[in-house]
Amino acid sequence: MTTTQLSDAERMDRHYRYQRFIYDLTRTHYLIGRKHLIADLSPPPGATVLEIGCGTAWNLVRAAQRYPHARVFGVDVSNAMLDTARAAIKRRGLAGRICVAQADATRFSAAEIFGIPTFDRVFFSYALSMIPGWCGALDVGASQVAPGGSLHIVDFGQCDRLPVSFKAALFAFLDHYTVTPRADLEQVCWQVCNRHGLSVSFQRLHRGYTDYAVLTRSNLSI
Repeated sequence: MTTTQLSDAERMDRHYRYQRFIYDLTRTHYLIGRKHLIADLSPPPGATVLEIGCGTAWNLVRAAQRYPHARVFGVDVSNAMLDTARAAIKRRGLAGRICVAQADATRFSAAEIFGIPTFDRVFFSYALSMIPGWCGALDVGASQVAPGGSLHIVDFGQCDRLPVSFKAALFAFLDHYTVTPRADLEQVCWQVCNRHGLSVSFQRLHRGYTDYAVLTRSNLSI
């Protein structure tokens, strides 16, 4: 079977079979903006929080620790990454607060997986740049935002205010790991908002290194 014939789950399991053990240590310094996103979530008491593309659960653990009143959930297409996630969650004593499951970000129903149709906070953290059908994943994420809730996105930007040489080196590095910064992320966010009745706030942080978006649903029913 060739790489192109592999399913997304098989492709990601192969990619992270060994990387998952050092993933968090090697990503700390360039996944800028994750802590900003977690701080900005600010879910209300009793809220539900869902991460799509949760990987090793680095974000889920920190969200659960920061917001002990929230119920935290995560999905990822890679069973290998989820094995590492579950181990991390158990190691930190959060198995009763965090629930993760295998799912394809472009076509899943949280209602079927978790018994929860919509969430107060949904987020993608450096995941859209790794998902081939990322526009579809964004649509799925938006559809699962509860009234009064929000969808948060942090990912690589286009480095428009950084040296050209830095951008070239970074993008070459990311390409090696099959990561593609989405140049049209803001445009697609607007399109998703128009389809799902959301409003959007879009920021380019750290001289364009980081894109940060918040898509918000009003308190009116879906």
